[in-house]
Amino acid sequence: MFEVGLGGGYAFISGDIAQRPGYGVGLHVRKSLDYVFSLRADGFYGVAKGQRNEKDGGAEFETTLMSGTIFGVISANSLRWNQSVRKYNLYAMVGVGGTNYQADIREGNDREFRKGNSATMPHFGAGAGAAFRLSSRVNIGIEHQAHIGFGNQSDLVDGFNNTTNSTRSSLFRDVVNFTSVRVNINIGDPGTHSEPLNWVNPLESVMNDLAEVKEQSMLTLEDSDADGVIDAIDQEPNTPPDVPVDTKGRTLDSDRDGVPDYKDREPYFPPRPGERVNEEGVVVNPIGGGPGGGGVSEARVREIIAEELQNYQLRDESSASGGGVTEWFLPMIHFGTSSNNIKYSDYGTLASIARMLKGNPNIRLVVTGYTDATGEVPSNNVLSYQRAKSVVDHFVNNHGIGRGRLVLQWKGQNELLVPSSSSYMNRRVEFRVAQPEDVEMDPPKGADSTSNDGY
Repeated sequence: MFEVGLGGGYAFISGDIAQRPGYGVGLHVRKSLDYVFSLRADGFYGVAKGQRNEKDGGAEFETTLMSGTIFGVISANSLRWNQSVRKYNLYAMVGVGGTNYQADIREGNDREFRKGNSATMPHFGAGAGAAFRLSSRVNIGIEHQAHIGFGNQSDLVDGFNNTTNSTRSSLFRDVVNFTSVRVNINIGDPGTHSEPLNWVNPLESVMNDLAEVKEQSMLTLEDSDADGVIDAIDQEPNTPPDVPVDTKGRTLDSDRDGVPDYKDREPYFPPRPGERVNEEGVVVNPIGGGPGGGGVSEARVREIIAEELQNYQLRDESSASGGGVTEWFLPMIHFGTSSNNIKYSDYGTLASIARMLKGNPNIRLVVTGYTDATGEVPSNNVLSYQRAKSVVDHFVNNHGIGRGRLVLQWKGQNELLVPSSSSYMNRRVEFRVAQPEDVEMDPPKGADSTSNDGY
């Protein structure tokens, strides 16, 4: 912003004659170039008075002054960085300009002032002041300026040149002085402009960035909606309980029909152009007139799966007795930090394994839970058990697999896949076809507790 100031105060001339009270007003416009340096344009109008004592004749003068000055201003306390915005500002200034004056004098028995000639001279200006901030818009200050003229007219500002009968020691030229109290207003849109930089800490932007980093460092790994995605990266932090979400915590809508998967009776059946769905995600105006007109039926999907299984002899009981089944590769699934919630993205993997179990009713499945190594061993044992149990319950409740066909085991933080103790890959459940000697493990100590401090 620009600063515009208006001030009034005491004007006087240091010269050949003792001063009497005078007055002046000043107007300035100031623009900060950076945090220390400013440019300032000043205008001044004043009336200065003085009178010799009776011993020297009692002569007196009254000088009318008008001047303009361009100052360079240095803010003395701008590099104090302990506050974001300063409460006060100390400054000094130097500059050059011009003064026009008219000195009216009265001598001896004169009853009236005799008008002097108007004269103009260049001057050198200097000053100092202190301003006090009232708000982002307004500050008040007190300052003193001195203007020293140059040229033949510089010792006639008070109307007299030094004479031999003067008892007063004269300066080499007359000096115009102005002491004032000023009210300063910052002009500009605060939405797009800062305060004048002489009021602002040079490190303010750095301090703001540090404050923001400090605030962000206070974020925890909370998952307030228990969807497996921590709040810091969860784009929908208030999803309903047990609703399937993607890796950013957003409610899944797999077929993009506008109905979230947890409400959609056909979550993987995207409507074609021109088709509409109801609130349950079911197409209400199928194009093609029903069966055979759009997509493949669930019964047909099951037939295709059964055919493929037969092609690979996955359902051949002899393969199980020959050891072939035990060599199958079964995928693993992974879990969020401190969580035993199954991610919706893994539902398809579990459905595939369930189809394999249904197609091979004579085999059992070992379900083994693991954690990473960042927590305490007892807590990790409990969490690995809870992860395996979540998967077993999923098979039983969602796919109708008999509980006796599932062998639950847990290994805590043993057998890390990745050396890094906190790796996502270590937070997992693995599957393998059970051997006759595989038995279910008893729950670890504390498995019935609702608290969970593992990883």
